[in-house]
Amino acid sequence: MRILILGAGVIGVSTAWYLAQDGHEVTVLERQPSAGLETSFANGGQISASYAEPWANPEAPRKILGWLGRADAPLRFSPRADWQQWRWGLQFLLECLPSRTSHNTLQCLNLALFSREALKTLRADTGIRYDHLERGILQIYVDEREFAQGARAAELMRRYGCDRVVKTRAECIGIEPALAEGGEQIVGGIYTATDESGDAHLFTQALAARAAAQGVRFRYGVNVESIATAGDAAISVRCVNEDRRKEVVQADAYVVAMGSYSPFVLHPLGIPALVYPLKGYSMTIDVGVDDVAPQVSITDLAWKIVLTRLGERLRVAGTAELSGYGLALDPVRCQALLKRSFELFPRAGKRETVRYWAGLRPATPSNVPLLGGSRYRNLWLNTGHGTLGWTMACGSGKALADLIGGRKPQVDFAFLAQRR
Repeated sequence: MRILILGAGVIGVSTAWYLAQDGHEVTVLERQPSAGLETSFANGGQISASYAEPWANPEAPRKILGWLGRADAPLRFSPRADWQQWRWGLQFLLECLPSRTSHNTLQCLNLALFSREALKTLRADTGIRYDHLERGILQIYVDEREFAQGARAAELMRRYGCDRVVKTRAECIGIEPALAEGGEQIVGGIYTATDESGDAHLFTQALAARAAAQGVRFRYGVNVESIATAGDAAISVRCVNEDRRKEVVQADAYVVAMGSYSPFVLHPLGIPALVYPLKGYSMTIDVGVDDVAPQVSITDLAWKIVLTRLGERLRVAGTAELSGYGLALDPVRCQALLKRSFELFPRAGKRETVRYWAGLRPATPSNVPLLGGSRYRNLWLNTGHGTLGWTMACGSGKALADLIGGRKPQVDFAFLAQRR
């Protein structure tokens, strides 16, 4: 089939790869000048399959209340005259119910574990390089109560196949010796040796190049405006092309992988897509031979940030703002990342090289992505992965290729119905 993919982030490119492997004629439309330049550009770098629990959980409302008024709060809600924002927030609170959290956790976990294995297979088959490390992820705790909760959660997740192992403070330092200099507040940690890390941007660019070499056509600088339908099918995409001219592009099937912007083309078609941007921040600093930066990817639960080694760089990412589509950098939040990083790792890298970035994570209230078919028989969705887009990218692309090809994906996940 001729398949048109809207979006060339890590989700869109992964989908293009697997569809091309099935022999389809694939074209990708992307508004940026190359692949992976928006949400995939400078994220936290973790393939955190074993930590796929949603942000919406029974503890979240209490924590959010405690963060109100803090400029550097891990999650900040900035009210706007935007019904979609309020609708998203109300649904988020509903998803915090224990029964919903349990269901959503299992959905995210199954897809994340499947995706991690798909990534390993792809890497073995292609030899793709993206500053990846297979040294696991270490969650560190500075609060005894949170550590006890984390230990209980680890026991539960082990039943689902996650290798979460509870560690003492001394064992945490043994896993990541760089913690010895600034980790005096740590009370313990949880380690998963099978999780990974890597640069999502490098991966997306490299995979796009391989896909292009195998016949996938990437059209950059193309702004998608709308999808036209007739009866039970999508029939074309209206866009402004590379030459800034209106164009209508047709295919046999269409995949929406536009991240936070997916609702703009889906809502006019009557397709429910409660995806809203969670603005996240990151900073990247260069690491020299005399610096002492972590090699194991670290998650700091107190500040809700991750620190990941990417070659000779350290990436620090975290925080979330429910504040619309703006990308302006808040100096307070940037400084909070810098301050906490050097509290934990006093010789983490060269401060004068710091580069800050902000991106929009396409989040559903449940954290479960919108993956599968729609009310139109040839219109497919692969969006709404929130903080787990890099973690779930390969599995989502592979599963959607199976669905489009009429095969049953090898993952227990509640895919969207092909027809509503």
